[in-house]
Amino acid sequence: MNFKPCIDIHNGKVKQIVGGSLLDTGNQAEENFVSQQDASFYAQLYKKNKVKGGHIILLNPADSEYYESDWKQAQLALQSYPGGLQIGGGINADNAKAFLDMGASHVLVTSYVFKDGKINFDNLDAIVNAVGKDNLVLDLSCRKKDGEYYIVTDRWQKFTEVKLTESTLDLLANYCDEFMIHAVDVEGKASGIDKELVTMLGNWSKIPITYAGGVGSFEDIELIKKLGQNKIDVTVGSALDLFGGNMKFEEVLKKCENLQ
Repeated sequence: MNFKPCIDIHNGKVKQIVGGSLLDTGNQAEENFVSQQDASFYAQLYKKNKVKGGHIILLNPADSEYYESDWKQAQLALQSYPGGLQIGGGINADNAKAFLDMGASHVLVTSYVFKDGKINFDNLDAIVNAVGKDNLVLDLSCRKKDGEYYIVTDRWQKFTEVKLTESTLDLLANYCDEFMIHAVDVEGKASGIDKELVTMLGNWSKIPITYAGGVGSFEDIELIKKLGQNKIDVTVGSALDLFGGNMKFEEVLKKCENLQ
């Protein structure tokens, strides 16, 4: 199991938020933590500890008054750790390569591919052509509705018609290098993982998957290893001491290393 760190940027600041609280209207979010450090601080820390594959997420929409300041924070992080971080948020076929040129190892995409509630294969093909399959991560973050998981877009505010199933994973795996999946209903709450979702992902896991959402203890990390059949990587956000939580960064690294 690999630990995949995060740098979430909202309104120009590194934050941890409750995922389901994010609203584009008024650039609102329920905040767990607002850092006094800029994004480069975290990128340098991850580089120092040789932690690769973390993700930067720009949480404001591209038309927000804050998107430029989000972008500048992301640029600081990528310059501090070239090749060590992925980036998502407002990515499309026109701007994706610019983020790779800036130093990102991969771009993460959701809303551009899942347009109007469906998989837009024209956009999917366009972004694969722009950056290559090996540089693309599809973010399949999901919420539960009527007992089933649906991929959500637009900073987790809109349900698509696309169910997150093994057949969906089979299809989309042909287009990307990895999947990133936030369990949005528990994201930012540090109150326990989505066991059903982790189990499903562990049963599939044909390409690398990073799970995020609800991790609040070392027992949760052990549970991801068990239910995910040691195939799923993990992100810890609000529970990490770097973001005001109780789980020490160094101990999380050691725990994940020991679970490999």
